[in-house]
Amino acid sequence: MFETRTYDDPDVLPAAARNHWRFIETNSAAAVMKAVCAAEWADIVSVLSSYRLNPSTWLRKGGNRGDIAKEIDQLFQALGWKEARLDLETKGILYSKDQTLLGELPPVYQEGYLVDNFKGRVVLDVEWNAKDGNLDRDLASYRSWYEAGVISAGVIITKDRLSLLELARRVWQTYQDTLTELERVKELP
Repeated sequence: MFETRTYDDPDVLPAAARNHWRFIETNSAAAVMKAVCAAEWADIVSVLSSYRLNPSTWLRKGGNRGDIAKEIDQLFQALGWKEARLDLETKGILYSKDQTLLGELPPVYQEGYLVDNFKGRVVLDVEWNAKDGNLDRDLASYRSWYEAGVISAGVIITKDRLSLLELARRVWQTYQDTLTELERVKELP
């Protein structure tokens, strides 16, 4: 996979969304979504353009579904997105070299999992307090569903942990500067 940056094009993603979020895409996903899933892309742009983090929610534990994820999900639900489980059933059909039907394999059923938001042919998960296993599962499922032809795109909204760590370090250092030398602790707790 190659990382692309079609979201930098203001015709694809307006500054109102681009300036408040950090984006990572592969395979020109933003431009493709704008062209192929225009209504769903418009919803995503609308939510990302309007939603702002409320500082009172930053320091609360997220648990399974924290306040930030719930707030973002509610914005998508108001636009017609639904929580849904996407299952697959695959059936093999055997043909000879001359295209004569040889038979069929029994269908294979693969139970999926609930995605936070589904509309049209787009899945969108808000993994604000994501664990690595969740992101791996989401990406693997998106790839599988895309290759099976049942979705056109998958989106994950998550927090940028590196910038949060940098902020925590700056706040910690500012706090440490108010302490006497004996009270100071060099590392974040």
